[in-house]
Amino acid sequence: MKTLDGDDLLGKLGLATRSSWGAALAAPLGTFGLGLLVGVGIGFMLAPKAGRGLREDIRDRLRGVAAHLDPAGAPDGHSPSAATAAVGG
Repeated sequence: MKTLDGDDLLGKLGLATRSSWGAALAAPLGTFGLGLLVGVGIGFMLAPKAGRGLREDIRDRLRGVAAHLDPAGAPDGHSPSAATAAVGG
């Protein structure tokens, strides 16, 4: 007869099972991802502006933040607004 440890005994009784760290991490990450998608969807539905106006506001704010962080330009020679050009500016 083999020896049973506590996890084996609880598993046979259906009270507990062993789980991998991946399985333990998947549920919280899935819940977070679902909440993120729902939040973005609600945010877009409740946005006070149409898409074009909202994109312009985001672009202007990103340019302002970039200028505030490094008003003389980045040390690698790129302008602060280079990062916001991909946003549509």
